[in-house]
Amino acid sequence: MPQIEVVPVKSRRQRSQFFHFPWQLYRDDPNWIPPLRQNQWELLNYKPHPFYENGEIQTFLAIRDGETVGRIAAIVNRTHNERHKERRGFFGFFESLDEQAIAEGLFDAVRSWFAERDITAIRGPMNPSMNYECGTLIEGFERAPTFMMTYNPPYYGRLIEHCGFEKSQDMYAFWGHVDMLQSLDEKLQFIIDEAKRRFDIKLRHLDRSRFREDVRLFLDVYNRSLVGTWGFAPLSEGEIDLMSDSLKYLIVPEMTADAEVDGQVVGAVFGLLDYNPRIKRIDGRLFPFGFIHLLRNKRAIPRVRLISTNVVPEYQKWGVGLVLLNRLLPDALEYGMREAEFSWVLESNALSRGSLERGGAKRTKTYRIYDYSAASDPASASS
Repeated sequence: MPQIEVVPVKSRRQRSQFFHFPWQLYRDDPNWIPPLRQNQWELLNYKPHPFYENGEIQTFLAIRDGETVGRIAAIVNRTHNERHKERRGFFGFFESLDEQAIAEGLFDAVRSWFAERDITAIRGPMNPSMNYECGTLIEGFERAPTFMMTYNPPYYGRLIEHCGFEKSQDMYAFWGHVDMLQSLDEKLQFIIDEAKRRFDIKLRHLDRSRFREDVRLFLDVYNRSLVGTWGFAPLSEGEIDLMSDSLKYLIVPEMTADAEVDGQVVGAVFGLLDYNPRIKRIDGRLFPFGFIHLLRNKRAIPRVRLISTNVVPEYQKWGVGLVLLNRLLPDALEYGMREAEFSWVLESNALSRGSLERGGAKRTKTYRIYDYSAASDPASASS
């Protein structure tokens, strides 16, 4: 069998090979959703992206007999390392045929690249951080992913674990349908009513007349609310600006709400319509006409992904998140929503998990973040 060669991506041709490999790998998989092409070029830093103002990436290709058989990226997230006082690398954008030798070659290349930078602890997958797509799907392969969630073949977990990686944290996706509302726990309504009474919470939707300002406000609450969350590193100002511009066309105000106490925003929730079926139809191409097909008649999209329900730390245990979701509900129903996915939720986030489970939401997908340490790798220790 021809030997596998793993090479760092340097040329324009190699960038194209790296970028296009998923189309080859998933061509017979009906559940795969192509990325939005422009966005993916930027996240790979093949076009400028503000994440890399304080980060670094090196992509690698696995080649056999002239054909691409795998890919991976080594990522340095300096914002994470500065915040958590760590010296950690990250891997991401991993794709491979179901062959352990390919995966081992790719991860060996990543480890060598990090070793040159005196980094031995590695976490992933991050594409390129937890503020974007992350995690390896390990349960829930029977259904296509929702917007901005990852997807991969079932064998990826095995490949990664056989390369010396161990589970670090799982993330869950919960699913809910309007028919479940009839059986909502009465205790949840009591918590909602009590929180509104105690704090005199004022609720409002995102304002179209000051759209960009409000999106920035939502993202600021996102940063403030997650300070104690496992693995979190805040979005930079540049990332907030770029996300604000991108979300301007995707966010539906009826799927947003913020909570104010004494004139200060203490929480925010926003959902994004599940654009994935449309992204599949346009094959990830927004131009020249894909953008029109993506955004027209948004009310025909029956599912929403509740991407973020964030409350600043001092109000997190008082039911403000439930108040926000409760505010969203009537408008979402009037808009025509029939089902929602709540994703992702860290397994260590007992508060959010408990609220969703008590409300009747069903866990439908599990994603895994892996850690690697050279000190705990038997193969490394014996070499």
